[in-house]
Amino acid sequence: QVPHLRPQMWTSSINEANKEALLTWAKKTGTSLVQINGQRRYGGPPPGWVGRPPPSGTEVFIRKLPQDMYEDALIPLFQSVGKLYEFRLMMTFSGLNRGFAYARYSSRRGAREAIATFNNFEVREGCVIVVCKSTEKCELSVDGLPASVGQRELEARLRWVTEGVLSITLYASPCQKRAQLAVLKYSSHWAAAMAKKTLMEGNLRLIGLQVRVDWLNMDLKQKLQACKETPSSRRLQGHKCLGVPKQAPQSPVLRNVLDLLNTLCRRHCLGTPLFLTKCVQANPNGWLRFWCRLVIPGCPVPFSGFTWVWQDGPGRNGHEKAKVTMALHVLRMLGESL
Repeated sequence: QVPHLRPQMWTSSINEANKEALLTWAKKTGTSLVQINGQRRYGGPPPGWVGRPPPSGTEVFIRKLPQDMYEDALIPLFQSVGKLYEFRLMMTFSGLNRGFAYARYSSRRGAREAIATFNNFEVREGCVIVVCKSTEKCELSVDGLPASVGQRELEARLRWVTEGVLSITLYASPCQKRAQLAVLKYSSHWAAAMAKKTLMEGNLRLIGLQVRVDWLNMDLKQKLQACKETPSSRRLQGHKCLGVPKQAPQSPVLRNVLDLLNTLCRRHCLGTPLFLTKCVQANPNGWLRFWCRLVIPGCPVPFSGFTWVWQDGPGRNGHEKAKVTMALHVLRMLGESL
């Protein structure tokens, strides 16, 4: 009779020898592996990397991997043809890999060498892998947004739940009446993939409604490009600096956000909100990145996160705008309608 094992004991008992070999290799080589949202990542950037990430065309897609093969075998193999910037292995909850991975090289030459060397390569007797150029998709479509949703409202929500968004463009939905479709462009395939998973995972409700999130396919993209953009459409990428939006005039609604938050806290006897803000990055073009924390005495845990704000001019340090963004986020979480 097979003994009953608790889930954590059962998953630990799968492929124990190879898991132990991986841990030994990582410790011996000093290799750091981080697992986030079903994928385990090395690098991005790797130790000692200086400068910007590699350009597009440097990532390869690897499939048909043996599920009990890990980074201790794969990273040295793929690093033998070029310097790796990043290696991502897709994982199951049991600790086996899902049969595919992504390797990003420091140059396009490294990616070409990997495809030439390892496509149809036998990594183990009877196990031939496939290596090809990664598509590196960076755009998502979000369909089903209500027509009343504005650009700043959607932007504020997305910047708190995802990272690396470059542009948001709103269109009338081609599939649903009285609804909008948003095209989201991210700084990398990794950022877009993480955003897609975040927006889909747990049936996340964006702007209070269930929406459909998918990769932006070419047919839909061409169809949308043929349509006239709605007046609310706005590009966020106004500078070469990735991840920094183009500033729009602050609306009267946003100027009243702090007053609304104070009123809400008084109404529910939650105490006076306390803001903590710290500027952690300043860009030459005037954008400031803030870490923000909002403590409401009546709430069990504080709210915290990062946001970008525009420095209007000399003497304006951006702290008030960071507070407004934080307050807006918290009000959305609390379901308040502005």
